[in-house]
Amino acid sequence: MTVGPSEPSESRPEVRAAAGALRGRWEAGVAVFRGIPFAEPPVGALRFAAPRAGAGWDGVREAGSFGPPPPQGGGFGVDALAPDAAGDGWLTVNVWSAEPGAGAGLPVMVWIQGGGYTFGRSGLPEYDGGRLARDGVVVVVTFNYRTGLEGFGQFEGAPANRGLLDQVAALEWVRDNIRAFGGDPDRVTIFGESAGAGSVAALLAMPRAAGLFARAVAQSVPGTFFSPELAADIATSCAAELGLRPTVADLSTAAPDRLSTAGDAVGAKTAQWEQRWGQPAHRSILYSPVVDGDVLPVTPWQALAAGAGRDIDLIVGHTRDEQRLFTALGGLLGQVTPEQATAALTIFAPGPDGARRYRDGFPAAGPDELYELVHSDWLFRMPSLHLAQAQTGAGGRAHVYELAWSAPGLGGALGACHGLDVPLVFGNLDRGQPAMLIGESPSPEAEALSAHMRAAWTAFAAHGDPGWPLYDAERRLTQLFDTQPAVKAYPEEASRLIWQDYAFPVLPLIGHQH
Repeated sequence: MTVGPSEPSESRPEVRAAAGALRGRWEAGVAVFRGIPFAEPPVGALRFAAPRAGAGWDGVREAGSFGPPPPQGGGFGVDALAPDAAGDGWLTVNVWSAEPGAGAGLPVMVWIQGGGYTFGRSGLPEYDGGRLARDGVVVVVTFNYRTGLEGFGQFEGAPANRGLLDQVAALEWVRDNIRAFGGDPDRVTIFGESAGAGSVAALLAMPRAAGLFARAVAQSVPGTFFSPELAADIATSCAAELGLRPTVADLSTAAPDRLSTAGDAVGAKTAQWEQRWGQPAHRSILYSPVVDGDVLPVTPWQALAAGAGRDIDLIVGHTRDEQRLFTALGGLLGQVTPEQATAALTIFAPGPDGARRYRDGFPAAGPDELYELVHSDWLFRMPSLHLAQAQTGAGGRAHVYELAWSAPGLGGALGACHGLDVPLVFGNLDRGQPAMLIGESPSPEAEALSAHMRAAWTAFAAHGDPGWPLYDAERRLTQLFDTQPAVKAYPEEASRLIWQDYAFPVLPLIGHQH
């Protein structure tokens, strides 16, 4: 980057990280540093390897632009988004600091974006940490991690869960460097949504992540964690799209964007694998953390139930209408047939009598509502609740919330849909993809709700208390974020009872191998 006359270098913030000096920018009173490498580019001999710490540099490195995003699939139109930059230095962090300098000792919030473990980049405008850092007086960190086959494909010669290992490497960078940016490495909170929340849950269960964070916020935790056999079978199908074997030797011959395209192709025709892959095939879910016994020894629910998170303060929650966005994207909003509802209940409701229990628990529900309820519960709502219950059952601390405020975008048709919490937590209501949810001109009630959620998240990062009571098995007190926020008993009681004995097991390969 060239420093222009309107922005002299002497007026720009500089810090000295472990690898060398960095020069960022001032933006609305916040010091911002973008595109800082936390690991070597995972290409060439390092492709499909665990992340390796990068080399240092001489002089002052310009940190004004985001690094390039990792290769990724094209789901939900993300392939239409312009890349942040070209190149293969995918593994970079970005820092927003209200008070840069080694002595400030501010709480640190490290964001892990979602994207179905298939796509996701830290440079999207909705993840700009400026407002959160300024209003909450915290240090905000975002970063890239490998997704799709690069990050989560299971194949010969590569460690499992490379995307999770990237996250650990980013957290190690925070531990070793954040003091220079004004942060306190002993007060690190990780927070993430969707696949980012699944990553938060996985990090709680990972021995490699122990000691790297003190608090965690998991927003809409997916319940999908794969067995090695299932993940390997899916990777074999993706490799076969390119005429390759599922090995590092073979897959290294294909450009990263070709692997993303192969994954998209398999994802578009998962119906043919429903008998072998089961529930993930019905939802076109190709990638999830793999319970490999090493990087991820057990599921997050098992780990927390055994006390792994007892010393970690936790917020976990979900939106009320998690499935609504996906129903709309699939063209089924208001169009679900009785046959489709019955199929969804048969596939996703727990236990042999799960479908009956849904019909008994929601006697007035028509096909649309039953379809949405079971999808919401299986993929996000009940995994989130069960994570909190595992934490509190082992003597840990958890605060539970539900976002019940209906998005005004698209005439209110999307309700309190999946992803609505992200712009509210960051305060970026009028930029990026979430603008379609909030509307082009955010209302006063949207601004007020966003301020409430930002204050809760930053207070939790600072002190461990978001402003509402801990969850327990008796009272089940839950923060409801709505036009008039309130604390009540967990609102999805009928679903809770249907799922109360379900364990969210590792998802297996249920058919024959390739």
